[in-house]
Amino acid sequence: MEIKIQSYHTSNLPSEFTTENYRVVLWKGSGVFSVDDINYSYSGHNILFLSPYQKLKLVSESDENIDVLFFHGDYYCIEYHKEEVACNGLLFNNIYLNPGVELSEGNYHYILELFNHIKKEESEKHQFSESIIKTYIQLILAIGSKQKSSIENSRFSHDKLPNKNAAEFQKLLEVHFKNEKELSFYSDRLSITNNTLSKAVKKEFAKTPTQLINERIILESKKLLHLTYRSVKEIASELGFTDEFYFSRYFKKSVGCSPKKYREQVGISVVAKMSM
Repeated sequence: MEIKIQSYHTSNLPSEFTTENYRVVLWKGSGVFSVDDINYSYSGHNILFLSPYQKLKLVSESDENIDVLFFHGDYYCIEYHKEEVACNGLLFNNIYLNPGVELSEGNYHYILELFNHIKKEESEKHQFSESIIKTYIQLILAIGSKQKSSIENSRFSHDKLPNKNAAEFQKLLEVHFKNEKELSFYSDRLSITNNTLSKAVKKEFAKTPTQLINERIILESKKLLHLTYRSVKEIASELGFTDEFYFSRYFKKSVGCSPKKYREQVGISVVAKMSM
């Protein structure tokens, strides 16, 4: 399956909803959803952007329709199209931001209409359908990116400044995550206790420092598996694992499949193929 739109009710959404595809989930209502076991509350008109093998659970206060756009990275590569739509690191693959976006009612209905256009093109499969569908996907991602950027900019304009310790932890993590996987390294560098750092990070990002360390390692693992031809052994070494098999167990525990299976299912990006 390279592209598909599937409709569900919140009551019959699979309890462990994970696939090798990118997913754009569109729904309205209120309740709680979780991505990779991190809970987020939602209300209003919502859109959610999920990368391959991210786990989704959703608990709604009412039984609402959910429309899900599935597309494989071989069909539409978000890294290849990053110049046209700045969604990689904003909508997808950002461990610090809520993966969902609350849409305006107008944008919700517009994207729902684009979903219907994609269904029509996918069913007709005429000569230009693939190009048209990719244009629709690009438009959906562009609307999502614009709305999320607006929300993030507004948050930083009106809210208090981010917690200094949490912000400094984020900077340190981006530099040291490959070699420093212990909480104490980061708290020592900031000259605070583990407990103080944990409280600051949890309040800012709704995740513990340990969760963010693990997620950052897994995010980089997925990136290297998808965007390069490096072997699993080379990737393990780059990420500071002395044992390839320990890395594979670590990855499988978080993702639900081995690095080898992840690469087989998600594929190697056209970006990697172009750089050979």
